[in-house]
Amino acid sequence: MKIWLWSVGGKHDAKLAAAIDEYTQRISHYYGCEWRLMPGPKNAAHLAPEELREQESRLLLDSFDPVDYLVLLDERGKMIGSPELANLLETRALNGAKRVHFVIGGAFGVNDAVRKRADMVWQLSKLVFPHQLVRLILAEQVYRACTIVRGEKYHHV
Repeated sequence: MKIWLWSVGGKHDAKLAAAIDEYTQRISHYYGCEWRLMPGPKNAAHLAPEELREQESRLLLDSFDPVDYLVLLDERGKMIGSPELANLLETRALNGAKRVHFVIGGAFGVNDAVRKRADMVWQLSKLVFPHQLVRLILAEQVYRACTIVRGEKYHHV
């Protein structure tokens, strides 16, 4: 199984990049893992928020195969804990999933088509975080889930 971590926007913030890369490398000990940073449309500064969201959402939808498992990070999603995330990864792996995509939308979120395409909509927290910080939190939580699946000591209950 391969895990894809998607984020709309440019490269990782220089202050967070080393930590994001560290957790991504750690995940790679369990599953193939790679970031896909999707730059927004070239004319993004001139678009209304709704149009920007639509264009970014279309680009995202065009990137997934119908058989891919898609987890959308969204403030209206379901809150789950680290053990539930571990269960999700373990279940996907046991069911023969080839790709699991975790998607962080753009600054204005995603459209309803992306939300409907998602197999799961996950709310990290009731708090709102900057996109760059969400990248780090996502990478760390996926790594934590991997260690839970393997019964390793990283996660303490």
